[in-house]
Amino acid sequence: MRIGVLTGGGDCPGLNAVIRAVVRKGVSVHELDFVGYRDGWKGPLEGLTMDLGIAQVRGILPRGGTILGSSRTNPFKIENGVEQIKENLTRDGVDALVAIGGEDTLGVATKLADLGVNVVGVPKTIDNDLSGTDFTFGFDTAVNIASEAIDRLHTTAESHHRALVVEVMGRHAGWIALHAGMSGGANVVLIPEVPFDIEEVCNLVRKRFETQYSPIIVVAEGAVPREGGGMTLVSGERDAFGHVRLGGIGDRLAAEIEQRTGAESRAVVLGHIQRGGTPTAFDRWLATRFGLHAIDAVADKEFGVMVALRGTDIVRVPLIEGTGELKLVTPAEYAEAEVFFG
Repeated sequence: MRIGVLTGGGDCPGLNAVIRAVVRKGVSVHELDFVGYRDGWKGPLEGLTMDLGIAQVRGILPRGGTILGSSRTNPFKIENGVEQIKENLTRDGVDALVAIGGEDTLGVATKLADLGVNVVGVPKTIDNDLSGTDFTFGFDTAVNIASEAIDRLHTTAESHHRALVVEVMGRHAGWIALHAGMSGGANVVLIPEVPFDIEEVCNLVRKRFETQYSPIIVVAEGAVPREGGGMTLVSGERDAFGHVRLGGIGDRLAAEIEQRTGAESRAVVLGHIQRGGTPTAFDRWLATRFGLHAIDAVADKEFGVMVALRGTDIVRVPLIEGTGELKLVTPAEYAEAEVFFG
């Protein structure tokens, strides 16, 4: 069998670990042949390929990003896109695809599987918002990066008696903000699942200053105020999957805090730093296990499934379980963090 491998959506620490595991076990145990598709679904759509074998995956385990490249190409938004993918897979002699990606990439994989394409999915997102799996790789790295940043910001905030607002990623789910905020000792954590009251945030800021310490507010990019206005956008443009570009809630919140409390406030936007660079040991371990089990599913000809972490076990679940709905922070989980607010 000849297997195609692609990575789609935002880059993420651990992608190369998956590719390495898929190829290493696929070649040495299952005697499979591989081809790499470049730049997400753009690869099979336009026939963009690269050699993918043992030589190509040596030394990539600790590297961030993806050697295959990525994009947010949606073949279902392109005329005859699906037919073109099927034709190119046939031309390349590809019997099955391993698609590594998040909600959008696996959403395309789910639709292609329904149309008869042999696909196995591997869940990836630093947001940790895919249902069907306890954790996705990349999340641990993002949380560690954000936590370290918060640790560093505590000292500069206290030195200058400032309120610091730390904006982290999280479009619809606040997992990064929640975990990083709790582990970094933030005084307020704001997530998309729970609209916030700006005046309540300002009261918590005042309360923190009364203790002779400076407040750190962690806010997910998709968080919204109860007063309305919706998500804060960089622009109204949408990508191929209909997503607008978020950004600016940190600056917006810092300005409100300074105006309402009189305390000097600054915003720090971590942005792409969270998903770049070397993956943590946990993400390397999880990504490697996902890759090993994904290629086993291919060898077993069990298609239309996604590998998932359940407890400490890697299991196979229908692709739709990973993309059917987002995994969001529950009120009970958020209440745990609220104990430390102020």
